[in-house]
Amino acid sequence: MTQGELEREPESAAPTAQEIRDAWAAEAYSILVGVARTYHAVITYKELAEQIQDRTGFRTKVRLHHWIGATLGRVVHEAHDREDPPLTALVVHSDDGMVGTGYREVLEVAGEPPVEDVLEREQHAADSRLACYRRFGATLPPGGGVPALAPRYQAAIERRRERIEKPPRVCDSCFVQLPATGVCDSCG
Repeated sequence: MTQGELEREPESAAPTAQEIRDAWAAEAYSILVGVARTYHAVITYKELAEQIQDRTGFRTKVRLHHWIGATLGRVVHEAHDREDPPLTALVVHSDDGMVGTGYREVLEVAGEPPVEDVLEREQHAADSRLACYRRFGATLPPGGGVPALAPRYQAAIERRRERIEKPPRVCDSCFVQLPATGVCDSCG
């Protein structure tokens, strides 16, 4: 990121790119601690980016995916250094509710093997989110709460499960699968 791609509101002494990255990472950490104070809460990358820029006053015209990963990478290392759970597990894509590919850095920093299976990675993130809720004082249900997939991802899994578990309807006369109309094409 170059200085020309950034702007600060209001105008003051021009910060260095390093100062901006430091401010973004510190603010991201703070925002994610706030998210962790609500049981089963998550935040999207876009929401996080907006909040980071609003709170720091440092705006960029660079596309989100070109800078948010580096910011969250710094959060991963900071959380590990502080012996906090991986706060970046709270950040999900708005379209599918899953953690991003950068989540592998959480595993690397923790010295864990990479997880290639999507559901396994999402379950790891759910476990990490529960650890965040516990660490940062979310009000938990009796028993201490349970890990949960991000709501949007959980809903997608349930929709798939309904399609798979629901057997197709068949004609009582010829035993052919019925079309969407529910009327057999052969028997009428």
